[in-house]
Amino acid sequence: MSKKLFVGGLAYSVDSSQLEGMFSKFGKIISCDVITDRYSGQSKGFGFVELEDDEKAEEAIKALNETEVDGRRISFSIAKPREERPSRGGGQRRDDWGGSRGGGSRGGGYR
Repeated sequence: MSKKLFVGGLAYSVDSSQLEGMFSKFGKIISCDVITDRYSGQSKGFGFVELEDDEKAEEAIKALNETEVDGRRISFSIAKPREERPSRGGGQRRDDWGGSRGGGSRGGGYR
C-alpha cells in the first residue's frame, strides 16, 4: 500500500525533479509534486511525495525529516486526504439589497 507524504519548508528553488531525487533512494515513487502558484509558476514551498511501500516511506521520514536542503529545514508528515471545497459558483455577486455589485450605474429612485 502506498503512503503519501507532505513535505514542508522547501526552498522556492526546489522543483519536482529535485524532490524526486531526494526520495528515489528509498523506493519506488508513485508521484512527486512541488506545489506552485497557478499564476506566477513559483513554488509555494511545499510538495507531496507518494511512495509505493509504507516501510520505505517511514525510512524516508526518519532519514530526511528536519534536514537542511538549499538553506531551509524541511519537515514531513503523512498527507491528509484532500477536502472537498464548496463550489465558488459563478455569476455576479449580490449586495444586501439584491442589486448587483458590478460596474455601471444603478439608476435613481426607490427600489
